[in-house]
Amino acid sequence: MFSNLFHPERYHGHRRRPPYFEGWYFKLVDATETHRYAVIPGIFLSDDPDRHHAFVQILDGSTGEATYHRYAADEFWAARDEFDVHIGPNRFSSDRVLLDIADDARTIKGELTQSTPTPWPVTPTRLGIMGPYGWAPRMECNHGLVSFDHSVAGTLQVDGQAIDFDGGRGYGEKDWGKSFPAGYAWMQSNHFDTPGTSFVGSIAIIPWLFSAFPGFIIGLHHEGVLHQFATYTGAKTTELAFSDEAIDWTVVDRKKRLEIHADRATGGLLYGPTRTDMSDRVGETMLATVTIKLTDHAGGVIFAGEGRNAGLEVHGDLDRLLALQTQERAV
Repeated sequence: MFSNLFHPERYHGHRRRPPYFEGWYFKLVDATETHRYAVIPGIFLSDDPDRHHAFVQILDGSTGEATYHRYAADEFWAARDEFDVHIGPNRFSSDRVLLDIADDARTIKGELTQSTPTPWPVTPTRLGIMGPYGWAPRMECNHGLVSFDHSVAGTLQVDGQAIDFDGGRGYGEKDWGKSFPAGYAWMQSNHFDTPGTSFVGSIAIIPWLFSAFPGFIIGLHHEGVLHQFATYTGAKTTELAFSDEAIDWTVVDRKKRLEIHADRATGGLLYGPTRTDMSDRVGETMLATVTIKLTDHAGGVIFAGEGRNAGLEVHGDLDRLLALQTQERAV
């Protein structure tokens, strides 16, 4: 539906043909910052109908334990005019996460409410975090930012243990398309010393016509202002380096400079989409830290801080991603 272009949080797959996936990402951290969970509901449609299925993935960000809970495709239902998704007895919307999972892998039941969301603004020329690329047909992977930061309340029973999320913080995003990028890095935190500050950034190999380029999108939401750096804003990456311990990434535009240092940490393995199945194993941690410094070109500091409980994924063909970045910088 055309109107859904202006609502990234809604289900976009009603008229899509396989291969196709769509998934939402709910990050949940309790007030003590002891308990961290990622809840990832979604659906996968394959060229092989026998592989069609819905799913709910759960990542315990404190232990790294990840579980994949599979449902028949006909147990998936999504509204056409709002964000309301059902997968078996589980239900997801902008203000609610209802979980009712009980199988050999894990038992997790309860209801959480989410309030005061901060979405990425959507305009006719920039469809949220995708910017003008949100209008491009046949993108391999589309991205939506549902909420930079919001409050969480309620209780989950996880394998018999009651976890109180009253006073907790949440973050929400989603992806949809044919498959994840061949190589990418993603990082996110909304736990800075300044309440309400949230950061998200990703860089990936983007197929385009008969070639590819290193596309990136970064948002720093601080004190009510969204600082955007992206390929479509004209920003440039001047440094990008990966090691086993950290990621260093610097971007600049006409007015500002953003320096990013992310310390990597152990995590769990999630399933990611390929064109044939949910078979790609993607490592994700929720124990990383992200240190950022935003300055103007005169050297004045706009923001500097360290984000805790950071989500971090580094996956795929990083050598090709770096090679494409080197080529672009040389142009």
